[in-house]
Amino acid sequence: MKYSELEADILRLIVAATEDGVRAFGEETVTRLVRPELLRGAAEDELTEEARAALATACANVLTISAAELHDELATIYDGILVEDDLDPGVLTAIQALAHWHSYLEKNRRGELYELAIRSIEDIDHEVSADLDDILATPQMAAEYKRIRRLLDTPR
Repeated sequence: MKYSELEADILRLIVAATEDGVRAFGEETVTRLVRPELLRGAAEDELTEEARAALATACANVLTISAAELHDELATIYDGILVEDDLDPGVLTAIQALAHWHSYLEKNRRGELYELAIRSIEDIDHEVSADLDDILATPQMAAEYKRIRRLLDTPR
């Protein structure tokens, strides 16, 4: 499967999924994308102490924090970024996931869950360097695609 076909299939699955299915997918995916090991590469010169604390709090409480609270934590994180374009990839993944989750919580837009799915695929790609012409060739990428399908391809 080519990468563009994977993207199209994920979008189709998100559009067609039940509300319960997209919510379960979103919760599982955002939790995966804010896991503690992604934050281990954060250098002290990338984020202020306040931003690191806000990021840790938001990640640890991602499924229980309100949209308003997450908004405040994200504002603290954004205000505390000390580098232009050199954030650690794991930190960047976590921040992007929190931003998409916040937008989903606030506006219930499925497009934000599509973005979470793509961040999840990119996270796997960062680990295994998948071939864009055969994106599912690695066991890790095939497993992630299976996880996405399992959560979204639910019967009505």
